[in-house]
Amino acid sequence: MERTPLRTPLQARMPGWSTLVWLLGLAVALHFLWVTAQRYGQVSAEAYGMFWERRNWLWLHVAGGSLAMLAGATQFIGPLRRHRPRLHRWLGRIYLAGILLGSAAVAGLIATTQGWLALKMAFAATGLAWLVTSFCGYRSIRRGDVQQHRRWMLRSYLVTLSPAVFRLSLLVPALMQLASPLVMVPSLLVLSWALPLMVHEAGRRLVSIGTLAEPSGSR
Repeated sequence: MERTPLRTPLQARMPGWSTLVWLLGLAVALHFLWVTAQRYGQVSAEAYGMFWERRNWLWLHVAGGSLAMLAGATQFIGPLRRHRPRLHRWLGRIYLAGILLGSAAVAGLIATTQGWLALKMAFAATGLAWLVTSFCGYRSIRRGDVQQHRRWMLRSYLVTLSPAVFRLSLLVPALMQLASPLVMVPSLLVLSWALPLMVHEAGRRLVSIGTLAEPSGSR
């Protein structure tokens, strides 16, 4: 009988942290969807602000992003991956479809916006990060590299959550008082995905170092 490899104490603690992070991400996504539904459910110029003349692009972006947020959240459920692999794959396809829709809408919003250049560049960088991380995840699974696929799809989902993180950051008065909105809005938009990616990569490297540093007898 094949023996299951023993996990190190550090590895044994990871599932609990992974569940906590997943629940936090899901809560952020649901909060964003709830607030967005309340705001844009009222179809008026006051509710839409600068997006009123381009609300069709906005609807497409919100629809694609919402689809990606909800479908993407299911991709990290272990029992679903193990016991319902076909459903997992279909939900992954829905996730990628949402990203394609949302990214197309980003391009439309950039092309039609009258905003300042920094805002356009921030939107473009966010859309590019979304597409690149998702494509790398898709390419990895097509090559059969499951580990790389999981890593890239986690990165992709962190970018997917960036609109929710961005909206939450705008609620912090101290942040918006640091500089002019012309500077802070584009900066926070980029930081809403760049900072989580950096924290994720730093944490992953620390876990790898901690695992290597553990005594060989505990492995």
